[in-house]
Amino acid sequence: MLKTILSAAALAAIAAAPAMAQEEPQEAATKVSRPSAAFARLNYSLQEDRENILLLDLSNGQRVAIRLMPDWAPNHVERVKTLARQGFYDGVIFHRVIEGFMAQTGDPTGTGQGGSQLPDIEEEFNPMPHVRGTVSMARAESEDSANSQFFIVFYPRFSLDKRYTNFGRVIEGMDAVDAIARGEPPRNPTRIVQASIAADNRPAPSPSQIAASPRPAITAADLSAPIEE
Repeated sequence: MLKTILSAAALAAIAAAPAMAQEEPQEAATKVSRPSAAFARLNYSLQEDRENILLLDLSNGQRVAIRLMPDWAPNHVERVKTLARQGFYDGVIFHRVIEGFMAQTGDPTGTGQGGSQLPDIEEEFNPMPHVRGTVSMARAESEDSANSQFFIVFYPRFSLDKRYTNFGRVIEGMDAVDAIARGEPPRNPTRIVQASIAADNRPAPSPSQIAASPRPAITAADLSAPIEE
């Protein structure tokens, strides 16, 4: 079933009034059994544990390196790695990019309502804060509705803590994230040309690949078409 991830109303409320958002009940906080000090710390080295580094080569010609943290959210990390290795994210745009807040991607339809054909994932909320460069999983109203969409935070948004699954952090290329085109959707959206796991050593896209046209636009007919078996 199609769903809207991080609805416009919810995002607008957080973006416009972060103090109010922080005052909302944090019901999910009681589900976190370990204190933040008990979770693994980030490794900023691009040469170590390359199995848990996600590389995003963007259409702006720059590369983003994201440290995936399986100790924080093992199922979410495994999902993103699986989809990256399937080529699911290749060609996908950043469809909702809000200045001062976040850049969201991972929907092959570019509408915010799509996802992969894999089942949704149960939440893995943790006490890791949503700081600049945090990579977190988008979801619908249900806490257990994350699938393929994720967002990268421009500036700290602690109102999202323990409400969205924080599964990694940008460790190189935050300037490339800052350069992602803004809009809902952007007029000329930035796209992921290639998503890969560093351990796989996939060659970076060539200039011609980066300059290639994005995927064809998704129509209303595409969204309502039955899923093939």
